[in-house]
Amino acid sequence: MIAQETGTVREKRDTWPGVSRVWVSLDSDGSRVSALAYLDMVGAPEPGDRLLLNTNALHKGLGTGGDAFVVANLDAEGNTALPEGHMMKARYTPQQMMVDALDDPSSPAHDAIDALEDLDGMSVVVAGLHSAVGPIAAGFRTLSPQARLVYVYTDWAALPVAYSRANARLREEGLIAATISTGQSFGGDAEAISVPSALAAARTHYEADAVIIAQGPGNLGTGTRWGFGSIAVADALHAASAMGARAILAPRVSEADPRARHVGLSHHSHIVLERMLFTSVEVPEICHTERRAIDKDISGAYEIINEVRHKRGLAPHHVVGSSGEGLDDAICDLPIRVSTMGRGFDEDHASFLYSALAGRIAATRLTQ
Repeated sequence: MIAQETGTVREKRDTWPGVSRVWVSLDSDGSRVSALAYLDMVGAPEPGDRLLLNTNALHKGLGTGGDAFVVANLDAEGNTALPEGHMMKARYTPQQMMVDALDDPSSPAHDAIDALEDLDGMSVVVAGLHSAVGPIAAGFRTLSPQARLVYVYTDWAALPVAYSRANARLREEGLIAATISTGQSFGGDAEAISVPSALAAARTHYEADAVIIAQGPGNLGTGTRWGFGSIAVADALHAASAMGARAILAPRVSEADPRARHVGLSHHSHIVLERMLFTSVEVPEICHTERRAIDKDISGAYEIINEVRHKRGLAPHHVVGSSGEGLDDAICDLPIRVSTMGRGFDEDHASFLYSALAGRIAATRLTQ
């Protein structure tokens, strides 16, 4: 059930592209809460407006919560204008919305997307955590600063692209050329119905030189090998490989996570590489002369994975060595503060380094 409450806007808090946050007094007890409004869905609330709020995240104390979400502005005038297309996202929920999708038959991009046969070896980096996107871009830019890097934003976590302030800053600073929201996610520079069509659109419509595929904030996990949102990384890698791309995994690693299953190569990446992939993909490792103990553990995990794949009759993954030289500076120079599970760059260096390595590997095709 959705915990719904009403309240009145007292003052504006802050904004970023696609989002307005306000302070609201709840009718139930007069307490003040922060409420987040997606402008494409409910418009911008003004002081004095009466709002209907979803307060589930507040009651549960979710890590990516901290805000109530505006379901409706009870004082807003109705807006019945609809897009030209007929694609619906958040389908058959009370919040379903119509979008203009690039792969809609009415879109001028439709025919080029439909005609694409092959991605011709374009690098596609797939990551399981949203926190990897900035470091991937940083690593990519160390070799190809002028290349066009497009972000395909999936529906494995937060559905509204606007929720990601990191994406907004990376777009503003030009590190990401465009963001395509796919599946049930919405609010990117453009919409696509599936990851394959988003890849085709990135290539044909945005002239991408490389692509990042990753979810938004709010990864969901259960502690089991099978129950986590980013297990869909396997689907994205299969799609990229099937379409003729160079498929690269930005592995989830950690040297500081208090949960043993995520230390070194996370069990999330391990299960995808060992059990969920029928195709072989590229994975990064730090070159031998720069290795620390954790790097040796990660390389050892790759060896174990490939041994299991051999026994199952599957081709090994391609372990690609790369130097980490300059990557720390590139990550620290990003216009965002990198963070994963509340830990910053100095607290969990390996987490960001391996994402940047994947980005640097993706750029090598453009420099050869």
